[in-house]
Formats: sequence, structure tokens, C-alpha cells
Amino acid sequence: MKLFISIDEFTDVQLARIMQLTDGATLIERKNYHDDAPVETDFNQCDVVFGNVPAHWIEQSAALRWAQLDSVGFGEYRSLDWPRLEKQITITNLAGFFADPVAQTALAGILSLYRGIDKLTLARSARQWHGDPMRSTLRTITNANVVLFGQGAINLRLAELLVPFNCTIEKFGKQWESSKLNSALQNADIVVCTVPETDGTIGVFSLQRLSLLKPDAIFVNCGRGSVVDESALASLLSENKIGGAVLDVTDDEPLDYAHPFWNSPNLLLTQHTGGGSINELDDKISVFADNLKRYKNNEPLKSIVDFNRGY
Repeated sequence: MKLFISIDEFTDVQLARIMQLTDGATLIERKNYHDDAPVETDFNQCDVVFGNVPAHWIEQSAALRWAQLDSVGFGEYRSLDWPRLEKQITITNLAGFFADPVAQTALAGILSLYRGIDKLTLARSARQWHGDPMRSTLRTITNANVVLFGQGAINLRLAELLVPFNCTIEKFGKQWESSKLNSALQNADIVVCTVPETDGTIGVFSLQRLSLLKPDAIFVNCGRGSVVDESALASLLSENKIGGAVLDVTDDEPLDYAHPFWNSPNLLLTQHTGGGSINELDDKISVFADNLKRYKNNEPLKSIVDFNRGY
């Protein structure tokens, strides 16, 4: 077996652990690559990949049999000819891996906006004391009406975290109906979107749909930036027609220097850190180790990407 690693954050200790797991495989360690990077010569000889390589590398490889992504998302690979490639290659992702940290980030962002932590942090930097005048503006999420758009692992975990707050939760999965979603949005205090990018989710939160939200509603997106009309959201925030937003994802990352989100009021940008944790890399290796054992034993792999379904 020849293993190509496209994750450059691994320490020497972590690489040694991977080598021990592979039981004598040839390890070809490389860096992270841009989407248009030319194919590494060694890659074409590898049958296993750990990490996300450029899409055109996979399309050109004759040796590759399995790719373990180090992400949940796989949008960069959706345009490939999978009816042909799936006969040769299996791709697995980290489905469910980031559920707990992302859910905690979403909750932390919501609480920050509700309790004024974002404003108080800025006030400290400016040496301004707001104190008593702020007290009457602060809210609690107890008994809030929450719309969870997406019923994957992240929103399932967030629903658990919200239990102590006695929120009313309305969930929308893959069979969501437009009229029911629109109705729910009009009554929502908090909306949390965690859906992947598919043909059916791109642009779901348009200007028309975002405009249904109450002036004090909070919009949270921890799914994919393409699901939201970012210009519309920025306008609604700047015009105080929506209470605030927490965005872990944006359509382009890093965010362009001139993007209006940098100056949007009541907006928390968590810069796609939501899934991060101190043990993230070691836990990714554990996921790879489990699937590697299955791969070597010709057993079904976990979290196989279904390109027809889109997640």
C-alpha cells in the first residue's frame, strides 16, 4: 500500500502514529494544495489518500482506490464524473465528526449576541463603560422559538444543548416544505442552518426568505456559505432589520478584504473555526485508523460519500 497524506499540520509524533497504523506501507507525505496545483508525480502511484487533494488529481489517477477526506464537505469533488469514478474509487468523509464543537460554537455565538458579550468585548478594547444602560437590552434564550434547518449531527447535538433552556424547536430535514419553512421563520427567535451544499440548498436563504425574520431574530449558519444570499444578509444587518447573525462559514474563504461582513453590525464571524478542538488532529487519525483497518480487511468503510445524494 502507498499512502499519500495531504495534511501538513501533523506533527512528527502523529506521523509516526500513522506509520505504525499502516504496518509497513510506503508513506508519501506532502503539504496542502491549491485547487489548481499540478499533480504530484508520486500521487499517481498511491492507492490511499488521507486528506483533501485537488479534484483533478483524483480524476486522473489510475491507482487510487480510497480517499479519506479530513473534512465533512466535499463540494470540490461534486463536478467530477462519479458514475465512472465510483467503480474505482471510494471516498469517505468525517460525517458527524465536528457535531459537538460546531454545536457549541453556535450556542456560544447565540449567547454572546443575546447577552451583549460581543459589544462588551469591543467596549473593553475601547476603554468604554456601558454597564447599566445595557442591562435593559440583554435577552435570554429561555423559551425561545428555534428553527433548526438541517437534521444532521450538528443540529441534533445543538437540540440536546438547548434542552435546559426550554426552547420550542422546529426541525426541517431534507424533505422540507417551502411554505412551512416560511411560516416558521416568521415566528423564529433563532434560526440555525447546518445543511451541506447541494443543488437543493444553494440560495435557500434568499433576500425574500431572510426578510421574513423578525427584527430581533438571530440567524446562524454553520453549514455552507452558498446556502445564504450574503449581500441580502449584510443589507438586513446594516439596516437593523434582523437582530444579528453568527456565521462560521462564508461563500468565499478567507473572506475578501472588501466584503461587507467585516463592517456588518451584530455579526459574529467565527471564521470556520467551529469544528476545531485541541484534539482535532489526533481524533482525525483515529477515524482514519478505523477505516484503514476496514480497508485492509475488505470490510465496508464508514461515512462513504454518496454523490447522488449530495452528502
